[in-house]
Amino acid sequence: MLEGMPEPADLRRTEVDGKTVITVGARVIACFDTTDVGMRNITVQTLTQTLRFTGRRVAQVMGLTPEYVSELRGRARREGSAGLVQTRGRPRKLRPAEVDKALAWREQGLSAVAIGRRLGVADTTVGRALAPRSTPAAAGPDSGDPQPTLEPVGQPEPAPGQGEPAPERPESGPEQGESSSGGAGSGAQPVVASGRLEHDVVTSRYAGAMLLHAFYDRIAAQRVFASLTHPAGARFDDVALLTATTCAFALGVSSMEATKHLIRTQIGPLAGLDRLPTLRTLRPRLAALAQGCDPLELQAKLAQAMVAADAPLLNLYFVDDHFVPYEGAKPLAKGYSTKRRHAQKGLADTLVTDYGGRAVCFVTGPPSGLTKTLPAALAELRKVTGPAKIMLGFDRGGAYASVFAHCRDTGVDWLTYRRGGLAPVTTEPVRYWLGSTDGPSQCVTLADETVTINDYGSARQLTLFEDGQPRLQVLTSDLTAPAAALLAWLRCRWRIENVFKYLTAHHSIDWLCHYGADTGPDTTPIDNPARKKARAALKAAETTLSDAQRELAELLGSDQSVTAKNAAIPAAQTKIATAQRAVATARQKLKTIPAKIPANQHNPHAQRAILRTQRRSLQMVLRLLAFNAEYWLADRLNTYLTDNDEYRATLRHLLHLGGTITYTTTTITVALDTPTTPKITQALRLLIEELNTTPPHIPGDPRPITYQLQPN
Repeated sequence: MLEGMPEPADLRRTEVDGKTVITVGARVIACFDTTDVGMRNITVQTLTQTLRFTGRRVAQVMGLTPEYVSELRGRARREGSAGLVQTRGRPRKLRPAEVDKALAWREQGLSAVAIGRRLGVADTTVGRALAPRSTPAAAGPDSGDPQPTLEPVGQPEPAPGQGEPAPERPESGPEQGESSSGGAGSGAQPVVASGRLEHDVVTSRYAGAMLLHAFYDRIAAQRVFASLTHPAGARFDDVALLTATTCAFALGVSSMEATKHLIRTQIGPLAGLDRLPTLRTLRPRLAALAQGCDPLELQAKLAQAMVAADAPLLNLYFVDDHFVPYEGAKPLAKGYSTKRRHAQKGLADTLVTDYGGRAVCFVTGPPSGLTKTLPAALAELRKVTGPAKIMLGFDRGGAYASVFAHCRDTGVDWLTYRRGGLAPVTTEPVRYWLGSTDGPSQCVTLADETVTINDYGSARQLTLFEDGQPRLQVLTSDLTAPAAALLAWLRCRWRIENVFKYLTAHHSIDWLCHYGADTGPDTTPIDNPARKKARAALKAAETTLSDAQRELAELLGSDQSVTAKNAAIPAAQTKIATAQRAVATARQKLKTIPAKIPANQHNPHAQRAILRTQRRSLQMVLRLLAFNAEYWLADRLNTYLTDNDEYRATLRHLLHLGGTITYTTTTITVALDTPTTPKITQALRLLIEELNTTPPHIPGDPRPITYQLQPN
């Protein structure tokens, strides 16, 4: 139509005598009545799709929002030109018989959106019709609410317009994901339009992920998830929604956007749903749940149940920071990126794991260091362990007296490496033997002594000797545990590094999930430039004094006559006295200047952004739940597989094992395809037999699950 790519500046809109003319340069693209919304929408689609103008530029010219332009483009892809043309005339009202039907469906728990689909009207029409007659028991968040509402799980979401209520097509029967039983006066219990399966046989390529429910049921995840749900949320089964999301994370999905690459009708049944909700439903629903809960409290409840079900071998926990990079333009705080080996904008997760390597709790915030983040992480850990005696292990990043004192004040023992150079050893080393269940015993030489740490007090120090020379030193507050055991426990800190490796590679904890941020004045302490100048002035004054003293010394040692020297000495002494006064003045001025000042005091325009982490924290909880479920299943599988090198990878492949899921009114049967490797087949068969002794349940579903292996 036009030669070449048009420049954005060439696009113009002109209104003359009730007509709107759209031009690109000297060419007229469209001319229509200003009140013709349908033609306006078609023109928007032409400019963006055919002429390749950006949505922002078209929105600016047409007087619309970029979001609405994007919505129009999506509507055109789904419905064609018909979806862009506004229906003329007033929306029809509901007839009395239809109002009675709507009331009956509302009593069953259906939302205004679902009722509107059945009756072929907009949800706002249903809301207006039911508002005067709704009973308190039936009234919910969407009762009489004229705002657009979310869809039931398993339903395609309607495309909302900007002041243009799109007509809905009537459906002849109950919608997918809603119960068809019950009606007005039937006496049936209200049902929730949750999309749960009742009778169905589903062939799923992800059937192996049904094994995860053995762990979810073991820690009673249903009770924890139920605390997040909204009592009047009739359009969603939030427990199933959260279960489906954590199953997706267990299958390796990196983000919410990546769920659209899954087969919705095959992953939904993993949570008892007929299909996984679309991204347009899943993302806002999880965001709403995140805003209405405390994700850290949710993680604490899950960790409490996990620890109660399987107590750790030792009350030893490891804590460390993990940097999450941010590539945007917001002025976030910087932290050290271990991947790029330099400072970078981002945020930091502080994770706590138990001795075995299970993720227990976490906190998220701006990058700082263990000295700042460890107290908050320890507070979350105490929610899980209660007042029990525990020990906290960490690396040199937390080896500061302030951290040691905080652990002592909270009744927690600590274990870490000495930071900096090795301290002198004052005792003779002793040889110890370390036993091992999977290898030969190891001999270590340790010097065990008590040392004094500045600003803290006495602590125990262990020095490891190799070839007669000290190699590293361990500091701890535990005065009774065997020295060799303390060294072995601290060596196990590599397990938290493995946890970070697995979480990053398989559960994508580096995703920020949400880029919203709160921006305010930057009060971060920085080096005071005035102090730097004052220090430079002091150095210059000291240099001047040194020069004056050197000149006097040279004068006294010169070959000049005594008379000449005596004549020059007073001036040299005066110069020295002046320089001494300048040094004293500069030193006194330096003392009055603080070493650190807030960044906005130096630069009034300095800004600092802090990411909103509520949504990411909820997804982090679900990712850690998937990780812990994989950990537990892999450990149970390795009991029969006995492959310490590959058992985690084997379990991850088994989660992608295909099979058939059969739903009946009383049971759920999972028939998995037989693996091609006989050893793995035998291990899986034994694992299934173990799980079937106490049949698990899908969270929110009372039917027991029975696992089987399909014959080849």
